[in-house]
Amino acid sequence: MIAIYKRELKSYFASPIGYVCVAVLLALFGFYYAMVMNSRSSSNITFVYGTMFIWCMMVVPILTMRSMSEEQRNKTDQALLTAPVGVTGIVMGKFLACLSVFAIALLGSLLPAVVISFVSAMKWASVLGTVFGALLYGAALISIGVFVSSLTQSQIIAAIGTFAASIFLLIVDQMSGSVSNAILAKIIGWISFNTRYTPFTTGVFQISSIVFFLSVSAVFVFLTARRLESKRWS
Repeated sequence: MIAIYKRELKSYFASPIGYVCVAVLLALFGFYYAMVMNSRSSSNITFVYGTMFIWCMMVVPILTMRSMSEEQRNKTDQALLTAPVGVTGIVMGKFLACLSVFAIALLGSLLPAVVISFVSAMKWASVLGTVFGALLYGAALISIGVFVSSLTQSQIIAAIGTFAASIFLLIVDQMSGSVSNAILAKIIGWISFNTRYTPFTTGVFQISSIVFFLSVSAVFVFLTARRLESKRWS
């Protein structure tokens, strides 16, 4: 798994994808931090990450689109499947590489907060909570993107598929409000990423939300591994 992880992480920065994704996210973080500084209130920093919730979900499909589909398109997946490593290790290596690139952007976004803390009181519980929550929902969405990428040879289709999943997760809240059936509305609300993420923005680390995001990540890593396993035996 470590070898796969190192290879994948290196490939992100051997091509423009890693740099572009990190640069775009940091530029957006910088823009919203500038708005916070203009408001002259450090309490608005949670607004930065609340707004970036949407943008991060839009950038993640670009990170994950090549994770599996490129291997299939270049016919290198056969060599990968015959390598002395389990399919779970292959998937975890690729998943962690995508997550590492995403985490680099999130950690980079803390630099303005550190600078602001020198001149203003900072609610670090809320800031660190939002970053931790963002890392969790990013991990869950990345696992979905890697799974979608394993279903097709086309990077474009993989990106569109993950983007569609992101859109669905964004509008789930609106769907729960428009459903008349109380049980169905509760189920829809239960799978909402935004509902699970919101407590972190107030510095509340809910165990249920942490377990939810980790469970989603584990389920889709498992499904991707099973997808590769079926290809190995076929």
